[in-house]
Amino acid sequence: MSQESIPAEPILFTPEELTLLGDEQFFRAKARIMKKMKAIVEGVYDGLQQELAGVTLLAPEGFSPKSHQFVKGEHLEDFPYQYLDYFKHFRGEEKFTFRTLLWWGHHIVFALILEGGHLAQYKKNLMTRYGGVADQGLALCLGGTPWEWKRGEGYTMELTWERKNELMALLDRRSFVKVARFVPFDHPTVREGRVPDLGRATLRQLLPIII
Repeated sequence: MSQESIPAEPILFTPEELTLLGDEQFFRAKARIMKKMKAIVEGVYDGLQQELAGVTLLAPEGFSPKSHQFVKGEHLEDFPYQYLDYFKHFRGEEKFTFRTLLWWGHHIVFALILEGGHLAQYKKNLMTRYGGVADQGLALCLGGTPWEWKRGEGYTMELTWERKNELMALLDRRSFVKVARFVPFDHPTVREGRVPDLGRATLRQLLPIII
């Protein structure tokens, strides 16, 4: 006995999707933007190299000061992105990196990510040298993984003098530390083309944690 075929459901586009499908300028604009994003992370890389010249970091064993990587992708929660890891050390559970992430539709993030190795000393440095990071627009990231990039309630805690005791309690329970600056795309630094300068300044603020 033959089984009656079931017609497939029609695949329908919304009017907005049809407009995008017919927009031949969209991907040309996207290509231009992605090229500019790459130029920004390359500029950050140059600035960070200058900032770290002659600096000795409290780094994990086997760390190479020249190690870095540029990454480009399309699907960080469905949004394109580019990032630079410099400096960079990933070995087993050890993480020691400064990441610059440009996340389409969201923001730019400069993040110091620390796990394993000298973590206890990094936490101590953060607290004893807190004056350099408090009230500077930096935040402790609260996610259960270093690879969460959202900002706001439940995701980040602003590093202010008023929250120093709260920070101390949080650090005691955390298996990694991630301190970050989040920069919206409408920020004057972005509009004026000074993102590499801000990346370098952010690393300079965070260096006391890792030296």
